[in-house]
Amino acid sequence: MITVKRSFTCDRHVPQQQVACSPSFCGFPTCGQEMLIYNNMDVEEQPLHLTGHHSDISAMTFGKANTPVLLCSASSDYIIVWDIELCRKRTREGKVAGGTVIGTLLGEVVHLSFSYSDDRVVACAGATAYILNSKKQEVLSALTGHLGPLTSAEFCPWSSDVLVTTSEDRTFKVWDLKNESVYYQSFVLSAAPLYSLLFLEENRHVVVGSMDGQVWCFSLPDDYKCQLVTKTDLQRTEKRYNTQQSDAAKQSAANEVETSKPVLKMALCDAFTDTRNDQNKDNSWLCIGSSDGLYILDLATSELLTVLYFKDYPKMNITMAGSWSVSTGYNKSMVFFVSSLFTPCVVLLEFSPDDLTRIWAGGKGFSVFPSSPPLLDSPLNAELKKRESSHAKKRGGIKEQPLVFNSKVVSSGYSRAPRRVMFSPKTNVQKCASSTKAVKTKCSVLRDYPAESSAPSIPNIQVSTSSKPVYCLQFSGDGKQLLCGLGDSSVLLYKSSLTGKPTVYTGHDKPVSSVSWSLNRQYWLSASEDQTLRLWNLQSQEPAIIMDDSMFSKPIRCAQFYYVDKFLLLASGPSLHLYLYNVDGNRDDIKRYQQRSIVRLANCFTTTSATDITALSSINDFFSYILLACGSDRSIQVFDMNRGSVASKLPDAHSRAIHYVTQNKGSMFSTQTPDSYNLFLTSAVTDGVKMWDLRTLRCVRRYENHLNRCHPCSSAFSPCGRFIATGSEDNCAYVYDIRNSSYLHKLQKHSAAVLRVAFNPSSPELLTGTLDGKLRLFGSNSGACLSHDTSAAVYNVPDMTA
Repeated sequence: MITVKRSFTCDRHVPQQQVACSPSFCGFPTCGQEMLIYNNMDVEEQPLHLTGHHSDISAMTFGKANTPVLLCSASSDYIIVWDIELCRKRTREGKVAGGTVIGTLLGEVVHLSFSYSDDRVVACAGATAYILNSKKQEVLSALTGHLGPLTSAEFCPWSSDVLVTTSEDRTFKVWDLKNESVYYQSFVLSAAPLYSLLFLEENRHVVVGSMDGQVWCFSLPDDYKCQLVTKTDLQRTEKRYNTQQSDAAKQSAANEVETSKPVLKMALCDAFTDTRNDQNKDNSWLCIGSSDGLYILDLATSELLTVLYFKDYPKMNITMAGSWSVSTGYNKSMVFFVSSLFTPCVVLLEFSPDDLTRIWAGGKGFSVFPSSPPLLDSPLNAELKKRESSHAKKRGGIKEQPLVFNSKVVSSGYSRAPRRVMFSPKTNVQKCASSTKAVKTKCSVLRDYPAESSAPSIPNIQVSTSSKPVYCLQFSGDGKQLLCGLGDSSVLLYKSSLTGKPTVYTGHDKPVSSVSWSLNRQYWLSASEDQTLRLWNLQSQEPAIIMDDSMFSKPIRCAQFYYVDKFLLLASGPSLHLYLYNVDGNRDDIKRYQQRSIVRLANCFTTTSATDITALSSINDFFSYILLACGSDRSIQVFDMNRGSVASKLPDAHSRAIHYVTQNKGSMFSTQTPDSYNLFLTSAVTDGVKMWDLRTLRCVRRYENHLNRCHPCSSAFSPCGRFIATGSEDNCAYVYDIRNSSYLHKLQKHSAAVLRVAFNPSSPELLTGTLDGKLRLFGSNSGACLSHDTSAAVYNVPDMTA
């Protein structure tokens, strides 16, 4: 993936001086006060020799416009801008090449950078950033305010009058160049100096790196009040990356001495362009030049894609780097100009991101959509045999009958309010359905989910259930009803508007861990920590099926309907249980406690690591073979229920055990791109929320603005597939755009930590449940509209179906 294009031996040591690199040229100082400029395209061409400084050159940089190619060099006496093409022409004519002096006696300059139009240059000297005119000798501004020497400075690409500087005082500042004032000053970020920075124009982010290997990504909104989006420890990420490699790589990493990973230079990795839809696929890949090699970091997930160590390239003649310079646009590749830390040597390297893309895209190719019918011996082909009649005919004698011959007993009236007035006519008698007058019926028409609506953020209504935590929430498929499982072992059935009194279902002895609606919305499940599962009929206050603790040895963590209501799926301990069932709708008041419904174990599966399952998810809305199970060993296991085995396993998916997993199941009121249904979310304490793609089994984005340190906070996809909501322990709920790691809305003023969130499948509403048993409903502002392009959610995931 990386090749050595050219290697140069210097006449003196230039360990940490800023060297220059562009797509066409590279340059470094020689003899202290002179420069050699080499042509990257023509190896045989003689280098351009530039003279004019009277002190040792400390920094060099090329312009960003590249037409014409400008070079700026600095020493303690002069800062000079050179036109490379003009200098080459004068040299061929036998004349002395000269430049334009734009600054004098500014001190020792350690960093130079052009603006994006090449009309200005920023020079960092001591604790001052000088803004210079690149055409003539003129100091436009002198920015002071840092408490330590500056290390880097860059112009903002989308706002030419904004500058960001980093310093050894471990802070960065956002400057207003028009008024020479500070828009924003960060807090002290690290124990080591900040050394490099980079702008991400598409997301309006600024990335800052330090000498101890810390990388921060901040959003830079219009008001310039920066907010932290992600933070990555390069050394810790490298350890996690090495644990996923082969045994030989693990042994090699274990024998190495730990060293710091200074972030010397950062650049956005040039991604390939998809020729099918002409859409950039990976705009979050970051190239980080450190002392021991090149690190390719996915900023969206805070995970390393690969590490290219210098020690693996013996022909490079460099073991430790002192400084890096990078340029893009060279034959669809990136070029790096690296100076050695211990030897007088500089190396020109070429890196091809396409090679990395092909390796990164080599996943398993799973999909939630089945590509073939079930196998003949598949567990999904199991059928429930008809139970023989329990009332066998007896030979002779009279069959015993109860005193009341009707199976449905009419109530004696104890459930009705007593009549206070005797012999008064009833005036509230409803007409029977068999009346001769025709009864008008209203046909319910499904309304499409508002595709152009914004994310829910407006508080509408709040109700208090009890003082116990809300452990589970789920809307019915039509969005009209809501199930709420509480810590007091009860389940509440609300209208989706939270109006009116809820129906209370009791029977469990411990907190309810999960609830699940059937696809036809006639039945629902409740599982509890008391090792029981109950299947309820919506028309009855008593469960139709009770699976007690004699059937399970450990608490039921997750339970749901599966395969379009054919099975009951649940997790207990390290096992997945698949049950066939049949609900008997006939009710016999005489034998009301005798369970007439049938439930039979179809199959039982055990995780490969035999660790307890902490979270479970599968899609019931359509036929899908894929099932996701998360274990206490921090892994994610993908079950292929068609074959009845584990298809793949992701070890160490989080730093802690995963407590919640959910898939993008969509809604019957909305339509998404097929690729969007392969996305799923996982949550872990202290490790944020990660979004994965089933096609490649790789993390594609990470969300960590919310606070989650001890409680199992859930997350959810919106029905349109454009937003993600998650609970938080700072008494807020966070709503993210699926395409961006920074949050859209912070829903505040909750009375306690938000444990559960759920989107209404039929309307843009978000429901939150808190630790103190309160429910709060948030609506959407119909006036604000966003794009309905859900394909952007998976922009950095290659299409495995092509």
